[in-house]
Amino acid sequence: MYIAMNRFRIPPENEAEFRERWLGREVHLRTVPGFVSFQFLKGPAHEDYILYASHTVWNSYEAFVGWTQSEQFRAAHAHAGNRKPLMAGPPVFEGFEVLQDIQN
Repeated sequence: MYIAMNRFRIPPENEAEFRERWLGREVHLRTVPGFVSFQFLKGPAHEDYILYASHTVWNSYEAFVGWTQSEQFRAAHAHAGNRKPLMAGPPVFEGFEVLQDIQN
């Protein structure tokens, strides 16, 4: 398995619009081979930003790369640069190979 995460620092005045964009968007992940799950996460609030993260689980690193090269990826990100920026800096990507997975 492979986990892909993006961290977003959101100024408090942009939080409502940022959440609305994420929660109101069309989701294309379910149609991509190797997709397992997605979580949209809210983290701690700091003085000048609130931490958010996207967390996506894939069957393999290759499945994740397939997503990044897919039509679904292009459709999901088609309007990303056309809107008012809401983040304090660019998102920070982190990718993880799962070495152990313990489930209930």
